[in-house]
Amino acid sequence: MTLNMFDQFMSPTHFGVPLISLALILPMLLYPAPTARWLNNRLLSLQAHFINRFTQQLLLPVNSGGHKWATLLTSLMIFLITLNLLGLLPYTFTPTTQLSLNLGLAVPLWLATVVTGMRNQPTHALGHLLPEGTPALLIPILIIIETISLFIRPLALGVRLTANLTAGHLLIQLISTATFVLLPLMPAVAILTATLLFLLSLLEIAVAMIQAYVFILLLSLYLQENV
Repeated sequence: MTLNMFDQFMSPTHFGVPLISLALILPMLLYPAPTARWLNNRLLSLQAHFINRFTQQLLLPVNSGGHKWATLLTSLMIFLITLNLLGLLPYTFTPTTQLSLNLGLAVPLWLATVVTGMRNQPTHALGHLLPEGTPALLIPILIIIETISLFIRPLALGVRLTANLTAGHLLIQLISTATFVLLPLMPAVAILTATLLFLLSLLEIAVAMIQAYVFILLLSLYLQENV
């Protein structure tokens, strides 16, 4: 049963070909493309309003030099939200439950922020490795600790997103299995379990959106330190 429970996190294949690339491309087709009209329909207007408000709130604390990242961060935010929410549907696959994919997104973006800081303001970027006013005896230890914490950042980004989504999917599967098992034996308990499953599904919808926002928010904080 344990193996079957974790099978949902395996990358699906068809004739030996992994379908994860298809799962990454198709969700973006669900969003309507902007038009050249003076007035858009309600869906396009709502989509544009959401994107503008999110970009404004995300880049508000970032210096003007980091505003070049607005398109990249906003697009990644919408991409992650779409993947996370579509993964809650039955008989679907969630690519963001794969640690390799999340690290593939986190490491290059984190490295880009570090390279940006080292190129534009190397003294300020290296200054984060040693807090001001540190005693001379603690300087080597603190430099080592800050360096390790710097390199742990992309790992924390990927593991946080993977762990939260994986735990939610496992809980949903366990509770749904318990509901089907208890239905013929104890219908009253099965109804309570189904109610809990419904509430957990609502919680997972919120988690799917919040984790995507946290991923982008932490990237913007890393960017803020280096611009």
